[in-house]
Amino acid sequence: DCFRPVARYFDRISRPEHLLTALPRAMAMMTDPQNCGPAVLAFCQDVQAEEFDYPEDFFTPRTWRIRRPEPDPREVADVARMIAEAECPVIVSGGGVLYSGADETLRTFAETHNIPVLETQAGKGGIVASHPLNFGSPGVTGSGCGNELAAKADLVIGVGTRFQDFTTGSWTVFGREGRKLVSINLHPYDASKHLATPLVSDAKVALEKLTAALGDLRFDAHDPSSREDWIAEVGRVTAAPEPDTNALPTDAQVIGAVQRVATDETVAMCAAGTMPGALQVLWQAAQGGYHLEYGYSCMGYEIAGAMGIKLAAPEKEVICFVGDGSYMMANSELATAAARKVPFTVVLTDNSGYGCINRLQIECGGAEFNNMYKDSDVWPKIDFVAHAAAMGAHAEKAADIADLERKIVEARSRDVPSVILIETDAVPGTGAGGHWWDVAVPQTGGPERLENARRRYNANAALQRTFN
Repeated sequence: DCFRPVARYFDRISRPEHLLTALPRAMAMMTDPQNCGPAVLAFCQDVQAEEFDYPEDFFTPRTWRIRRPEPDPREVADVARMIAEAECPVIVSGGGVLYSGADETLRTFAETHNIPVLETQAGKGGIVASHPLNFGSPGVTGSGCGNELAAKADLVIGVGTRFQDFTTGSWTVFGREGRKLVSINLHPYDASKHLATPLVSDAKVALEKLTAALGDLRFDAHDPSSREDWIAEVGRVTAAPEPDTNALPTDAQVIGAVQRVATDETVAMCAAGTMPGALQVLWQAAQGGYHLEYGYSCMGYEIAGAMGIKLAAPEKEVICFVGDGSYMMANSELATAAARKVPFTVVLTDNSGYGCINRLQIECGGAEFNNMYKDSDVWPKIDFVAHAAAMGAHAEKAADIADLERKIVEARSRDVPSVILIETDAVPGTGAGGHWWDVAVPQTGGPERLENARRRYNANAALQRTFN
C-alpha cells in the first residue's frame, strides 16, 4: 500500500484471473499521454502460487501506441492570433516536448518564427545548448540571459510545461506589465493554470498546426548578444582554478571539468542537492544529453537512475553527479551494476555535509545549524573510495580539477561503474544566474540577519503575479 500515493494505477491481485483485466489496464495507464505514470500490481503471497489456465490469445503480442490528441481548431486560432499580435514572445519548453518527441518540431518552429527558447529542468536537452535561439533556463535556477528575456516578454508560450515554482521564479520572473500566457499541454488542468490561454493538444501536433497558421511570420525583438555574454559568464565560473591555489574547487568548477571532456554522447544526470540547480544553470547539454529527477528532488535516485539510463541507452556515456549526502541515502545499486557489468561514471562531490540546505538556511536569515559536519557534534570520517570499491566499482579520489578530467576520460575504457571522489567547497553557489524563490521567512523576531532576510522576502513577494 505504500506504493499507492506514487502510482497512477494500483491493483491488488487477489485471484490469478484478475490479471486478465488488471494487466491491460496497467499498460493502458502507462501509455496514456495525459495521465501516464507508474503502475503497481500487488500480488498477494498465496496467489503467487496458484495456477490458472489463461486463454492463449492473452499472450498474443500487442502494440501499445501513445496517442497524439489533436487540438481544438478554435484554440489553435486563438493562440495563433495572440502570437501574431505579440511584440516580444518567448517559448518555455518543458518535459512534455521530450515526451512527445517534439524536440525537432520545436526547433523548426522557433527557427521559422525566430522566437527564443527557454528550457525548464525537465525540458533541458530538447534543443542543443549551442543553438543560437537557446537562451538557457528561466526562473530560480535560470540563466542570466534567460531571465532577462522572461522579464521582457509580452507573450510567454509554454510548451509541455506545468509552469511550476522554479520555472516561474515563484511567479516573479515574467514581470512585464500586461504580459500574456499561453499553455500548450495535453492535460486541460495544466493548460489552464494561472488563467493561461489553453491549447490542449500533443505538443508536436500543436506546433505543426501553429506553424501552418502563422505562415512566414518572424520576430526580431531579442538581443543575441545577451546569450553570448551569458556563455562567457558560464565559462568564467566553470573554469579550472589556478594551479597554485590550495582552495577546494566549487561545484561550478566540477561541472566545468566534466563539460570540457564531455562528448555528444554524454548524458549528465542528477537528482538532489546543489547539483540539479547548478547543472540547470551551467550545463551546456547536447541534444538528449540531460536527465534530472527534480519533480520530487529524490535523494538517492542518482546511482539507480544512472544504471537505468545506461541499460536503456548502452551507446551513451552516462555521468552521474551525486553529493555525499545523496550517496549515503542509496548506493547499493553499485553492487548490481558491477556484477552485471553496467558501466557509468559517478562524480561524487564531498562537501562534508548538506551544503544546499545550509545555504538556504542562511539566505532565509537563519544561523548555520547542524547541516555541515563542522557545525555538528560529530564528524563522520567516511571513506567513500573504500566503500564504493567494496561494492565492486572502480573507485578513486581526484586530487584536483585537472585530475578529475583525466579520470573521467580513463573511466570510458572500463566495463564496471567508476566512482570518482572529489572534495568541494560547500559555501559558493553557482556564481551566476538565478532568481528569487518563495521560501517563507518568519514574520517577527530578530536578529538583524533575520530582519534583513524578511525585508528581502517582502520586497520580492510584492512582485509576484500568481495570475495572468
